[in-house]
Amino acid sequence: MEEMKQEIDNRIALYALISRLMLIEVDEAFLSNLESDGAMLDLFPNYKEWTKRKELGVKELIESHYNVDFANLFLMHLVPYESFYTRDDQMIESGGDNPVLNLYNALDFRVELEKARVVSPDHIGIELEFMYMLCTATKKALEADDTEGVCELLKVQQGFLREHLLEWAPMFLINAQRESRTPLYHDGAELTLEFLLSDYEYINGMTAQVCGAL
Repeated sequence: MEEMKQEIDNRIALYALISRLMLIEVDEAFLSNLESDGAMLDLFPNYKEWTKRKELGVKELIESHYNVDFANLFLMHLVPYESFYTRDDQMIESGGDNPVLNLYNALDFRVELEKARVVSPDHIGIELEFMYMLCTATKKALEADDTEGVCELLKVQQGFLREHLLEWAPMFLINAQRESRTPLYHDGAELTLEFLLSDYEYINGMTAQVCGAL
């Protein structure tokens, strides 16, 4: 459990970062937070060294580069929705039959589609935010020494990654990395893919350890 306590804050921070990056356009506050955290900035090596970041003002970068890239990747050319990749007809399931919705509802995770400006709850940013919520709940269970609660939450995370995010997100993220026009989204797509794969391995190990001890 001590190992989990050391890792959980890092997992929470990373899921918060990548879910925000994938959900809506960046703003000055997001970029300021990223650039003020040396460890996080090191996860975006091409962005860190990008000359335009040092030559142009933040507003110009956002309006002329980052917003354009976000629209290209998430609104126009690529489809960041699970159902597009997993349904035979490649239709986005925006109604109550979406398979992730029952899981969200069971764990009291509410998706405000209009506020998030997405058309379906299986958007990659929403699914990453769900993982962030699960990590936050796991931290609370750890702090309360609720081993059974930690076990159940790890199983939910393990299943969600296996049955949902890892079923389709790698394909989207590889395409996003290829199609990106800025180092911010290129590095962000690469980071998200690498983190999801490594986090799944970590959760598998921790689930076996924690649940096996019960």
